[in-house]
Amino acid sequence: MNFLAHAFLSGGDEQVLLGNFVADSVKGRMIENYGTDFRNGVLLHRAIDQYTDNHELVQECNVRLRPYFRKFAGVVTDIYFDHFLARHWDTYSTTPLRQFVEKVYRLLEAHSRQLPPRSQRIIPWMVAQDWLAGYAGFESLHRNFVNMSQRTRFHSGMESAVGVLQQEYDFLENRFQKFFPSLMVFADEFRNNFALKIEDSRDSQLRREF
Repeated sequence: MNFLAHAFLSGGDEQVLLGNFVADSVKGRMIENYGTDFRNGVLLHRAIDQYTDNHELVQECNVRLRPYFRKFAGVVTDIYFDHFLARHWDTYSTTPLRQFVEKVYRLLEAHSRQLPPRSQRIIPWMVAQDWLAGYAGFESLHRNFVNMSQRTRFHSGMESAVGVLQQEYDFLENRFQKFFPSLMVFADEFRNNFALKIEDSRDSQLRREF
């Protein structure tokens, strides 16, 4: 899943949302620099990614997209799913999409200095270009895919991703709508067991060190 889904699946805690949102920029022992709720958010992000990557419906999408995007198929699927979440937002949330994303933007800007450098660099662009709500529209989605394609070292095909989305729309939307409710349940259950997850994470770190 991509930025919008991770923010949505964080629940109501602001530090959890921050940790979940920037988890890809938190490497190694860097996680020890943050408080418990932030670390919980990082762990939640990683759990969501693992659950998503291994889910049969998501793998069906990746297989369908691999001829177009090869090793970048999973990245494209994640962003397509954020598009579908934005499009069907009212199905999953009682808070209007615009209200939700503005709250996320304000939170990121207010806490920018505590976030990893990579996240600090991304946030101004994200807010200015309205990435989160923009996922719903093809024009903004195309701009993001083109920017991503230009940053990859190898040809990714992502500059054509909106055209592929339109071509494969029914297939991909169907898989998303079947998959996302199960992901919501998974994220809820994971958040309800945060205390256990932190202990598991510490034990795993100790096993790696000794």
